[in-house]
Amino acid sequence: MAQQGTAAAGHARIETNNFLLIVLILLTVAVGGLVEIVPLFFQRSTTEPVPGLKPYTALQLAGRDIYQREGCYNCHSQMIRPLRAETLRYGHYSLAGEFVYDHPFQWGSKRTGPDLARVGGKYSDQWHRIHMNNPRDLVPESIMPAYPWLENAMVDPAGMAPRMKALRIVGVPYTDADIAGAADAVKGKTELDALIAYLQVLGTSVK
Repeated sequence: MAQQGTAAAGHARIETNNFLLIVLILLTVAVGGLVEIVPLFFQRSTTEPVPGLKPYTALQLAGRDIYQREGCYNCHSQMIRPLRAETLRYGHYSLAGEFVYDHPFQWGSKRTGPDLARVGGKYSDQWHRIHMNNPRDLVPESIMPAYPWLENAMVDPAGMAPRMKALRIVGVPYTDADIAGAADAVKGKTELDALIAYLQVLGTSVK
């Protein structure tokens, strides 16, 4: 009985002291986070690229930036979970090694639209072009907005080299030649060209 009374008094002290409660919650979350997250930095499966993975080309990188700018991640996940129903519908489950060059990666659980982790090569460039211009031309029940301005907006060549240099600092293995040729690689390309190039490479490193 004495022990129960002491425990009850301890709980009452914690629950009635806001500062102490906040400190203990933060400490619990911090310890739990460290236990779950830190080991991932030492696992090869999460830190090394899958065989055949290449950094995005300048055009694909520009497309990825457009994908983020237009908020595509708000409706589309790039994470396939290792569940039978998921892999039957979308293909091989997502691997951390596929996304080691992504900063930030586009995993998530939002699926107003289908998962795009394995969309690369699933449809033709022309299909994507029509779909972006007016999704309902191909999928009548689609609620996705149209992005007609991408067809006329041009990719800025001057912005590509600085982006690639910044990514090289955080570990993406771009060469000096890659960076030097970035502007020419996107010259004359539209934002729609870039976005399609990005979508067409998603998931192609894992068969």
